[in-house]
Amino acid sequence: MGFFDRLSRLVRANANAAVSSMEDPAKILDQSVADMQADLVKLRQAVALAIASQKRLTSQAEQAAAQSKTWYERAELALKKGEESLAREALTRRKTFQETATSLTAQVQAQDGQVESLKKSLVALEGKIAEAKTKKDMLKARAQAAKAQQQLQSAVGSIGTDSAMAAFERMEEKVEALEATGQAAAELAGSDLESQFAALESGGGVDDDLEALRAQLKEGPEAVALPASETSEVVKPVQVEEVDAELEDLKRSIDKL
Repeated sequence: MGFFDRLSRLVRANANAAVSSMEDPAKILDQSVADMQADLVKLRQAVALAIASQKRLTSQAEQAAAQSKTWYERAELALKKGEESLAREALTRRKTFQETATSLTAQVQAQDGQVESLKKSLVALEGKIAEAKTKKDMLKARAQAAKAQQQLQSAVGSIGTDSAMAAFERMEEKVEALEATGQAAAELAGSDLESQFAALESGGGVDDDLEALRAQLKEGPEAVALPASETSEVVKPVQVEEVDAELEDLKRSIDKL
């Protein structure tokens, strides 16, 4: 294969690819139907002309046949009157019209076949156009849905690496962090409030005991005494002998180790 052949094929391939990429299915469908409508108009005009020509030929054939009959009757009349030469001339005219009528009748018969063929083509084209119109809207809807699906798939495919998605995820994490901070602050505020009310509900506590101790000191050392326990039990003095005995037992247990 020569260089120029390869170059020509490459140019045609690129041109076809460019044209295919620019084709809009909806516009092409509309234009195709419009072209078929234009062809239908032309075909109807052709059928109308054929029918008109057929009618004209038929009329001419009938007129020629009528003239042939008239001249035949004149030839009979001339022959009856003894005008043989006149009868001969009448028969000559009759023969001319008869041949014309025969030729026109043959043309009319041939025209009948052409007209019938054109009528069948017209009916077929009308059916195809009706079918094309029905399919056109459906194909346009399918093309639009396919294009939308393609755009959706392209968008979905680019989400994973798109910076917009990464920014969205960062903002989602930030919102969750802000919510967590707000919840923690609310819990801390609630616990502090609880502690404040607990302090109020507990009364004076140490401050009251301190005031009571001060009052006892003012009355003298004898008034100072430890507060009574809740069980009001009397504290017994610890015997030294008991402590020494426990100490000796502890030493023996350590020596055994």
